[in-house]
Amino acid sequence: MTNDSPSVYLAGDLVFRPNALALFEQLKAICAEAGLNGVAPFDGQAEARELPPGRETILAFVRADRALMDTCAAGIFCIDPFRRSADMDPGTAVEIGYMLGLGKPMEGYTVDGRLYGEKVRDYWRNAWGAPLVPRPLSDAPTSGALADSDGMLVHSDGLLQNGMVEGFIGLSGGSVAIDADLTSAFREAARRLARRLGRRL
Repeated sequence: MTNDSPSVYLAGDLVFRPNALALFEQLKAICAEAGLNGVAPFDGQAEARELPPGRETILAFVRADRALMDTCAAGIFCIDPFRRSADMDPGTAVEIGYMLGLGKPMEGYTVDGRLYGEKVRDYWRNAWGAPLVPRPLSDAPTSGALADSDGMLVHSDGLLQNGMVEGFIGLSGGSVAIDADLTSAFREAARRLARRLGRRL
């Protein structure tokens, strides 16, 4: 890595994991191998980390993370399911939308290669013992043929997560790397981004 290495925002539910700091150090090392400067959300939170838990503290985190995204050239996002549900961390989804709004390139990665509908099916079966059912015919636009027991559409057929998430990564020119090993999936995403940014592999 050199002083002119592009800074890349690293986001996902990783910030909530018990080994978060060590994990981000691993990811930063992988970025450096690809000629990128990995930036973790924690890097902008030195002062916020000293505050007690509460509303003002989390809003300080939000401001710090937005400032980091503003200064980074691109982003790499983990879209793993969050808290045993089918869906990813909602904060990371917001960040993906923000980065697209800034016009910055993104890549994604995950250890869970099941399609979104499969994740929803498995979640409902495991958590509630309930199957998905055919969605009743409707004149409303649809992106899926099944519904859960609450009657909510199981959407985004053929995608790994909500269509806005994977779609926004795609609109930025990126894709989602899949590997059962988190660091291997991340390494592929970092390599793809490095190529797009004209860095060495």
